[in-house]
Amino acid sequence: MSFESKWRNFKKLTETKEETPFKSPFQKKMKARRRRNDIYTTMGGIKNKKSGHPFSGKVKRFGTDRLRFEGIQEKIEKSALKSFEIQDNLEPEIWEGDRLKPEVRENLLKIVKDFLIDLPFDLEPEDITLTGSLANYNWSKYSDLDLHILLAFSTIDENVELVRELFKNLQTNWNAKHDIRMAGYEVEIYFQDSEEPHISTGLYSVQDDRWIRKPRKETIYLDYANMEKKARDLSDRITEIEKMMNKEDLDIVLDAIDRLRAKIRNMRQTGLEKTGQYSVENLAFKVLRRSGELDRLADLKAKAYDETLSLPE
Repeated sequence: MSFESKWRNFKKLTETKEETPFKSPFQKKMKARRRRNDIYTTMGGIKNKKSGHPFSGKVKRFGTDRLRFEGIQEKIEKSALKSFEIQDNLEPEIWEGDRLKPEVRENLLKIVKDFLIDLPFDLEPEDITLTGSLANYNWSKYSDLDLHILLAFSTIDENVELVRELFKNLQTNWNAKHDIRMAGYEVEIYFQDSEEPHISTGLYSVQDDRWIRKPRKETIYLDYANMEKKARDLSDRITEIEKMMNKEDLDIVLDAIDRLRAKIRNMRQTGLEKTGQYSVENLAFKVLRRSGELDRLADLKAKAYDETLSLPE
């Protein structure tokens, strides 16, 4: 199938989706059905829905037992807070002086080639770049090999956001299926719109084997107190949403999750634009990611979404 055909199919399917998926007629129907079935969870029946539960005196709706969340780590890891120290050199397992090790570059190019071959259409990238902490002096045990495939999204379709969604689906699917590591660092693939600025102090063209933006080893001040405060505040909000799972309507929970995720994204972007990669906002975001808090939030959304569509056995 050509890219044009694949794109038309994807566009047709995506544009027919409802604007707010959690308010679709089907989900409203499921929500109403869950409410009707609630009468069977109480000893008082339909006349007394709010009493009669044999243990707590509080009705628990079908499919809302969340004991599976017990024991989740809620504290920000100290090791994550201290993982932003500047190193004396680029990671020697990845770099040979200031050039990518030949075997590393060769494997990265093969990964992208194989990835593109597996797509059901042809794409020719403008460049393949390595960015992130492993293209800089702030690498740590939490680093990944962030491999970016550059394309001008607007040349594919004028609806750039739809193109972005297609590529996000493709990269997410690939990253979920593969666990490729080099010197212990996971390789992750991303599509990047070449017409949008990319904020990074270290950027290496794997395709051309040269620096586009060479990093400099800097003496920086890291505001650990504010970094930790921001990260802990957001972690506490994730915990509050977790508690809401037992008390609130799941549609309210999903809305709270989406708003918090948007807040975290906007916080990071604002920090990058104003101060750069060492901004308190960007580092707080990385602390959340390295501590597993963003995964916890994503898991909450997946479970809440699943339960909105579940029916009792």
